[in-house]
Amino acid sequence: MKHDDEQPQPAQQPTGTDPAGTDPAGEQPSPGALLEPPEEAVARLEAQLAELKDRHLRLAAEYDNFRKRTNKERSELWAKAQADLLHRLVDALDDLARFAHIDPSQTDAKTLHDGVDMVERKFWKELEAIGVTRVDQVGVPFDPNLHEAVTTGPADHPAKDHTVGAVLQPGYQLGGALIRPARVVVLTWQGERSRDGDETSPSPDGETG
Repeated sequence: MKHDDEQPQPAQQPTGTDPAGTDPAGEQPSPGALLEPPEEAVARLEAQLAELKDRHLRLAAEYDNFRKRTNKERSELWAKAQADLLHRLVDALDDLARFAHIDPSQTDAKTLHDGVDMVERKFWKELEAIGVTRVDQVGVPFDPNLHEAVTTGPADHPAKDHTVGAVLQPGYQLGGALIRPARVVVLTWQGERSRDGDETSPSPDGETG
């Protein structure tokens, strides 16, 4: 007959393990057991390398196609621009050809002058429409980015020193880019003028002679 004060006994742990469920000897897995097998590591790296090579080849092909397409578009754009310019100028060229074949003995000088002037204005109307401007201003400061100094001349006032005194050949710009510099005469101030109008140069000590 069981007594009421008997206590239940705790369940016994399975033999061969400690309460935490670890190896009773306390041994940890060896480092080699955690390493990836060499064959698998090589296969994985080869797959990554193949993927990178494939990506590189695709990018190289895309860049080559982009370069070819850009060059083609640039060539087509340049050809179209040339065709548009020629289309703008053909009328003026026709007028110029007509005046070139006029019999001088049958035409007076004023008619020829007016005809050439008309052709020039036609040319400039079309050139200005595409952004061409002429560099032919007199009295402006000399700018080596726009002007080519052919010779120099005396300036009659200090304010005119290093300015353009004359344009021997006009220059041209297209959209701000210089096509040809203007060939000019550059004025230089040599000294002061005396009361009688003769030009004098300042002496080293600042006095005029």
